[in-house]
Amino acid sequence: MKKILMIATGGTIAATRTSAGLSPLLSSEEILKYVPQVKDVCRVETMQLYNIDSTDIHPRHWLGMAETIKKEYDNYDGFVICHGTDTMAYSAAALSYLIQNSAKPIVFTGSQKPIDMEITDAKTNLSDSFIYASSENATGVQIVFNGKVIVGTRARKVRTKSFDAFESINYPVLAQIRDGQLFEFISFPKQEPVFCDRLNENVGLIKLVPGLDADIISFYFNKYDAIILESYGVGGIPSGEFYRLHEEIEKWRGKNKTLVMTTQVPNEGSNMEVYKVGYGSKKEYNMLEAYDMTLESCVAKMMWILGQTRSPEEIHELFYKTVSKDILYRE
Repeated sequence: MKKILMIATGGTIAATRTSAGLSPLLSSEEILKYVPQVKDVCRVETMQLYNIDSTDIHPRHWLGMAETIKKEYDNYDGFVICHGTDTMAYSAAALSYLIQNSAKPIVFTGSQKPIDMEITDAKTNLSDSFIYASSENATGVQIVFNGKVIVGTRARKVRTKSFDAFESINYPVLAQIRDGQLFEFISFPKQEPVFCDRLNENVGLIKLVPGLDADIISFYFNKYDAIILESYGVGGIPSGEFYRLHEEIEKWRGKNKTLVMTTQVPNEGSNMEVYKVGYGSKKEYNMLEAYDMTLESCVAKMMWILGQTRSPEEIHELFYKTVSKDILYRE
């Protein structure tokens, strides 16, 4: 039987009711007791790494998760990380860059309802995660939730309450688990893992809204090494009579800042060459374009890239290099 390490970090799956609302209080051992059937699937050992609401997740927590898995990598056949749902997609993306080409599965899971409730998705999600982590074909960083196995760089939380909380964006699911049976559709070859231990947290996100004050651009460029501009549709920067965004961007040209364009639309990605508002901006400012990447992967990837280099040429090369299926349509 496979030997799996369950790493608990908190989240709703570990939450109990308090007078101030749900709070993660259950330990990793207590969580595991709710799924005794996994003893027939694999051997599980547990570790309590954090016990926090996932709203409090920080890039330093990602480094802690990656460091823990690196330290324990040779001792286990796979890993299941219990995590809150609100930032799970960010964490799964970040671990995909910090631990690349893992031949062993690193599975994120959680729940919309605490595991100690009578009606909950926690037990099924946790059990399904051990089933997938025990598969001979399972590799890399994935999210297992509501019977779906989603590539870590392609997941997004799309519902706040329903059990079907996550979808795979611009990429098919790898497998499904139904009634304890695993149905695998896509698998990847086993490779030697590459561990990274540096992130640059100085990545800012601006969501474009009608009437956005151009001074926001300068404020962000002054504070951050990279800005991700979440634009409309296929991507563009307003240039009409009421906007000064181009003027503010121009002030930061040549000052070793990185500007990335992505889209607010979840599916199908960007293509800045379709409209004049996008085509001219991309050429003029040498912007990076996220294409079919998720926002979560875009943020995590920029933190990873800037942790390795500040060279514009190397940033460009790494951004468009496919890591764990994060970007398929690219320059």
